[in-house]
Amino acid sequence: MSEHERIPKARASRAYTSKTYTRLTHPLVRDSRDEPFRRATWEEALTRTAAWFERARGAFGMFSCARATNEMNYVAQKFARVVMGTNNVDSCNRTCHAPSVAGLSAAFGSGGGTSSYKEVEHTDLIVMWGSNARFAHPIFFQHVLKGIRNGARMYAVDPRRTKTAEWAEGWLGPNVGTDIPLAHAIGREIIHAGLANRAFVERATTGYEEYAALVEPWTLSLAEQVTGVPAAAIKELAHAYARAERAQLCWTLGITEHHNGTDNVRALINLSLLTGHVGRFGSGLQPLRGQNNVQGGGDMGAIPNRLPGFQDILDPAARHAFESAWNTVVPPRYGLNLTEMFEAMEEGTLKAVYCIGENPAQSEADSEQAVRRLRALDFLVVQDIFLTKTAGLADVVLPATAAWAETDGTTTNSERRVQRVRKAVRPPGEAREDIDVLCELAGLLGHEWKYADARAVWDELRSLSPDHRGMTYDRLDALQGIQWPCPDEDGLEPSYLHGRLWEPDPARRGRPAPFGLVAHDPPVDVTDEAYPIRLTTGRRLDSYNTGVQSGGYASPLRRGEYVELCPEDAERYGVVAGEEVRVASRRGSVVAPVWVDPGLRPGLAFMTMHFPDEVDTNQLTIEANCPIAGTAEFKASAIRIDKLTAPVR
Repeated sequence: MSEHERIPKARASRAYTSKTYTRLTHPLVRDSRDEPFRRATWEEALTRTAAWFERARGAFGMFSCARATNEMNYVAQKFARVVMGTNNVDSCNRTCHAPSVAGLSAAFGSGGGTSSYKEVEHTDLIVMWGSNARFAHPIFFQHVLKGIRNGARMYAVDPRRTKTAEWAEGWLGPNVGTDIPLAHAIGREIIHAGLANRAFVERATTGYEEYAALVEPWTLSLAEQVTGVPAAAIKELAHAYARAERAQLCWTLGITEHHNGTDNVRALINLSLLTGHVGRFGSGLQPLRGQNNVQGGGDMGAIPNRLPGFQDILDPAARHAFESAWNTVVPPRYGLNLTEMFEAMEEGTLKAVYCIGENPAQSEADSEQAVRRLRALDFLVVQDIFLTKTAGLADVVLPATAAWAETDGTTTNSERRVQRVRKAVRPPGEAREDIDVLCELAGLLGHEWKYADARAVWDELRSLSPDHRGMTYDRLDALQGIQWPCPDEDGLEPSYLHGRLWEPDPARRGRPAPFGLVAHDPPVDVTDEAYPIRLTTGRRLDSYNTGVQSGGYASPLRRGEYVELCPEDAERYGVVAGEEVRVASRRGSVVAPVWVDPGLRPGLAFMTMHFPDEVDTNQLTIEANCPIAGTAEFKASAIRIDKLTAPVR
């Protein structure tokens, strides 16, 4: 059945149009929280902002933008560290792939995916785990399809039988929150079948014996009971992955957006270490990023624990290099991540926030709580291209040029490829370049920064980041992008990372990769008689994040927000496609029409965050955070479905 055929007939005849956001063209200020915005000059808006930021020293936080350029993110984190003297800077990387960065860093010392897109086209096996890449990463999925056409086999591991699974040789549908038991059972089967790459394990890893003891209890039968995946399917995937000459293990938010997301990532990395599927062409680990520059934002230091080039803030040598270049003192401690900044708002220890291009009022878990915390701030300034819900809570709104066609610079995609972005159109009205706004604010606060253009910012970054040193704009243009690391201007590194693990010489091999000893920890929000349905969330092909940029147009594929149920649950609750129901969790409730999807199993529901102005799904999700990465458990809320006696709208 096609996606279009699943649209309820009552709605198939019309195209859904969501709220249209008007482009910001001039600064807005409000004289008090009780008054509406009024138009302001740039001088008034920036002077007011600088005065508040001066008062907020020691209680300041910044949210940087994963859709803006590397150059903007570099200047933004520099503003936080140099001008405001804090490492409290973060971005939506925290919401999605911070566990990937943490897990990969713990295993290999580097937080980037280990392979290139091209390698997916020339591999033997592709495992898509917790990823509906057909909808969420359609460009990457074209590389997957090329790989399949070239002879690669694909397995899909996802609680839902998604569109991605239609191309898979096998689909494993684990219960939400049971990825670690499934990975452990695969690992145990590989060990017991004698399929582990013992030569690689002994040469390049540590902790194998402890790992083998950890997974030993996870027999195929026990894993079937816990995960819901048939033992035969687990065994099939284990043998296919271990026997493949080359294998790619890809994941997205189905792995990371859990209260133990970093542990989930470590469990998958363990499988690559056990089989040697890392550090060679065609074999690797790929966390697929959901926005154009999530990878780059972290690479540029717009995170609380790393300087640009992913250099640890606690490393005295790294700090000294930046302190010398910036003529400042970098605080020798980790800052607050996004989750911790929201907690500090609640405690009253974070007084002011500078939010660039993010919409946490609608993207954070338990969104009503997030809004309440934002309102508790003494001062909130939002720099964006639209008046988002977060901007609507601000004291000052600054119109930016974060739109991709209005600025020069670079971005970094999921395969660590830095690519040029070029200005094609003028920004509307009085909107200004993000970098220019940051530099003018820095000047008002006593720091004169003069960048002639984005190239000047990039060259400063290159002088401080060994991974980017060889990436001049001219080389990026000539080669149509370069993957990091690129330490010099005369050569290129292999497309894959960690080839050192295959070196026979221990001195050249470097630090071995440790197995992650992680245990199963079920979802925090338990299902019971009151909330018997497990809600998981995700993306659809036709929309983007909180709908600000993709809203406002009509299409026969766009249907607004629905709560998706399997046919059995729809029948059990006595509801039909298109009928509105109340969806309630322990945190809040929303009203949404039903969508009947045979790709779901009984007891599992699916929603997105694409239409929060009509159905705010994140009122339902839980703020149970990964203690290592700070990412919330968007993928595992407990809900109930209430049939309505009369239509709500």
